[in-house]
Amino acid sequence: MPEFSGIEVAYALPGRQRVVRLQLEQPMSAEQAVHASGLLQEFPELAGQVLALGVFGRTVDGRHVLRAGDRVEIYRPLKVDPRDARRRAAAG
Repeated sequence: MPEFSGIEVAYALPGRQRVVRLQLEQPMSAEQAVHASGLLQEFPELAGQVLALGVFGRTVDGRHVLRAGDRVEIYRPLKVDPRDARRRAAAG
């Protein structure tokens, strides 16, 4: 089976994950890939927001140019800062 030469765009909620595969036929930015994936229509809460994006766990700007095999991740905003959560847990 030939290796997939496109990219993936992923978004996850508690209990639900959606990954869309796209062919990469020309240079595409992370933001363009998100729009092409259809995830903004599938998850209307994302529309109109400044999205935090990453590629394989590393934060990237929406203008980041993708390469074959990249996986664009759409990050949800944190409800609690992890540092604050650790401080609260340590305080008892």
